[in-house]
Amino acid sequence: MKITKNYNQKELTLFVSGRIDTITSQELDKEINDELGNFDSLIMDFTDLEYISSAGLRVLIATQKKLKSDDIPLEIKNVSDVVNEIFRMSGFDKILKIE
Repeated sequence: MKITKNYNQKELTLFVSGRIDTITSQELDKEINDELGNFDSLIMDFTDLEYISSAGLRVLIATQKKLKSDDIPLEIKNVSDVVNEIFRMSGFDKILKIE
């Protein structure tokens, strides 16, 4: 997994590529937590994301809960058909804002 950060004022976009699995999900969680307080909007761009496991889904839900308490929007963009199917099968397409 590779994470690239891009700030546009107080909007943070994380470009995540590769796979989010049991091992890499911890790295994603750390990257997000390290940036908390530095942004007022978070976009996760999954253009080059090949796979997300249940551990990765847990990070997304935990992140959404943290951000929601501070009224910070989380948006997921550019999801591949494979990852979108994982979101759909797990019901996360109903919980997360996916563009």
